[in-house]
Amino acid sequence: MPKPSPSPPQPPPKTHLKNPLTTLFLITILCSTFYTLSSYRSTITPPPKPKPKPTTKTHFNSSNPITNFTSLTHQTTPQPPIFKTHHKNHTFNPLQQYPPKKFQSCPSNFTHYCPCQDPLRERFFKITKMLHRERHCPTGESEILRCLVPVPVGYKKPFVWPKSRSEAWFSNVPFKVLTESKKQQNWVRLVGDRLVFPGGGTSFQKGVKGYVDVLKKMVPLESGVIRTVVDTGCGVASFGDALMDYNIITMSIAPRDIHEAQVQFALERGLPAMLGVLGTYRLPYPSRSFDMAHCSRCLVPWTEHDGLYLMEIDRILRPGGYWVLSGPPINWRNKYTASDGTTIDPKKELTRLEDLARRLCWRKLKGKSPIAVWQKPNNHIECNKRNSKFHKFCDKNDDPDDGWYKTMDACITRLPQVDHMQDVSGGVLENWPKRLNTVPPRIGLIPGLTSQDFVDDNMMWQKRVSTYAGVLKSLSSGGYRNVMDMNAGLEYNTLGVIYERGLIGTYMNWCEPFSTYPRSYDLIHADNVFSLYMNKCDIVDIFIEMYRIIRPKGTIIIADHVDIIVKIKSRTDQMSWHARLLDTEAGPFGPRKLLFLDI
Repeated sequence: MPKPSPSPPQPPPKTHLKNPLTTLFLITILCSTFYTLSSYRSTITPPPKPKPKPTTKTHFNSSNPITNFTSLTHQTTPQPPIFKTHHKNHTFNPLQQYPPKKFQSCPSNFTHYCPCQDPLRERFFKITKMLHRERHCPTGESEILRCLVPVPVGYKKPFVWPKSRSEAWFSNVPFKVLTESKKQQNWVRLVGDRLVFPGGGTSFQKGVKGYVDVLKKMVPLESGVIRTVVDTGCGVASFGDALMDYNIITMSIAPRDIHEAQVQFALERGLPAMLGVLGTYRLPYPSRSFDMAHCSRCLVPWTEHDGLYLMEIDRILRPGGYWVLSGPPINWRNKYTASDGTTIDPKKELTRLEDLARRLCWRKLKGKSPIAVWQKPNNHIECNKRNSKFHKFCDKNDDPDDGWYKTMDACITRLPQVDHMQDVSGGVLENWPKRLNTVPPRIGLIPGLTSQDFVDDNMMWQKRVSTYAGVLKSLSSGGYRNVMDMNAGLEYNTLGVIYERGLIGTYMNWCEPFSTYPRSYDLIHADNVFSLYMNKCDIVDIFIEMYRIIRPKGTIIIADHVDIIVKIKSRTDQMSWHARLLDTEAGPFGPRKLLFLDI
């Protein structure tokens, strides 16, 4: 019997997956799902790694609380534009589109911290030639400040100019040393919650006004011949304040020493000042910068080290400039100690000082004690005729304008050569205020820079400042007194030109902190600063330093190429500064942009 034939195989169950349209649809769903999940995962921020504490080796407080920030906006300013560029060739890092981590606040013992003048760090350096008082900046990651300096408890906005000349809030500079140790000399008094500056001084027995009244009988303070002055050992800058009445601007300098915070008092008053000392290195100014130099019992050992410090004053004095000295050893018959703080014979020291001045070819002017004045010659023609062994001139290859960490030498800085005795080395300067807009003589000595370049640059900046005033309404009404221009040069090494205009400044490398106290400036201007330093050091350090020296409710203006502005924007966000991006005078398609930062 034949076997029944097997039944035909059953057809497979019907499925929609073999339908091409269905398969494509499911693949699309799966791809979308995985893409969504991966996108979601990419937005999850991993737990932050513990941030190392600020580890300058000289501080011991290890607390590091998070700073509470407030975004400030002036009521008179326009609404900030959307932060975008008109250029289309930028590639953005997606990570920068998320809020950056905010910088932390430093411990409270950093409130008045000066990184390059740390009194604990200076103990590692010799006291010879005041080396320990020179700039010694943090080096290495373990020392560099990477936190935000806090404000003092009870800090208040400084008094507006000119009231700030005579009063300051004690809570802003809470130091009593000078109010107690100099009480009889009327440097500064503490009256309630305010510091009052009555204009006294160790050598100002009749007050600084009476002191200047005597001085102006000896030097032409009222003629406009004297415009720029350097005051060494400035105290609370009462002398510089008094000269303001004569349209004379004074760079007041003093070290951070036992006279606690004297430079900080000066800055709080709205007077130009910076930490500095006649010690091992040249002062950070070009040669022939100042019309007058002043020392009132400044305790500089002028006759020591072969006259090193008086030769440095000679370097920065203009031809025909004046050096004013009061206190010991002048009027030595009084019970003075010597200028170096010892008890050596002041009469003998005065003799040595006068001999040193003759070696510099200075001429002593007649005057009344307790003030003595010497005048620098207009040129070195007569000086060169004398015995060369008596006058040690600097080497011909020495750069007289080199003032950045340049070790001082006991030699006389050579003046530019002239043909006749009546000629002024380096050229004649106009009296103030005509000097401000007259082409400075040094313009002709800078390769590639012409008088027309100076005129054009001057006009350009008048327009730019007018633009700034349109944004910052209080700029023209006195809302900003202390101003720092981080890059004021027309070209490389033009600080001497700035001084010849009757303005003041200093050499500076912004890869290092500035020689000043925290909260020194109301307004900081940074023109092309980040273009200059982008590949030289970490720009984070520059921003942290800007934070240190700007006052609360101050303003920072950054002017730079749009590419640079885009790169630094995330850093400004880390500071929690309120940013406004504006066009320059070139309009929306110009390569440069303005970034206004409200603190």
